[in-house]
Amino acid sequence: MGGWRDDRVGSALRGENPTVLRRLDAGFAVIGDVQFLPGYAVLLTDDPAVRRLSELPRSRRLAFLADMDRLGEAVERACRRVESGFRRVNLEILGNTDGFLHAHVWPRYGWEPEDLVRRPVWVYPRAMWSEARYALGPRHEPLREALGEELDRLGGETRAAPPGGG
Repeated sequence: MGGWRDDRVGSALRGENPTVLRRLDAGFAVIGDVQFLPGYAVLLTDDPAVRRLSELPRSRRLAFLADMDRLGEAVERACRRVESGFRRVNLEILGNTDGFLHAHVWPRYGWEPEDLVRRPVWVYPRAMWSEARYALGPRHEPLREALGEELDRLGGETRAAPPGGG
């Protein structure tokens, strides 16, 4: 791999990470390196020293979670618009492999194999994570643009306060 992949957060901060879609309040929305489920995206923290959500002060933690919500909704809207068979979005903060805080946003589709469609995406065959046909590339540009447009739309929306004013 090498390059920006070895320092995803630092390269995003320096403007060198080519997967960055948008800078958000507490991190970066990026399109996933693999696209066997088209629209897969990740929210990266904007602090490379932060390894887990609980390390953030409460205000930054809430901002990160709000960014995760925004990215999840953007993936849902974009995938409904440009991909066939969209069904739902799964949001995950795992942190078992990469040493920095990040959240996965997985679109799920009705066309997924029956034995996988209702299971975590991590049970997909390992080969799918490295096959060239699933790698992020120029053919994903329309999806990348749709995700950016939805992030921009959602960033400008004023959301109603929940009942009780909180």
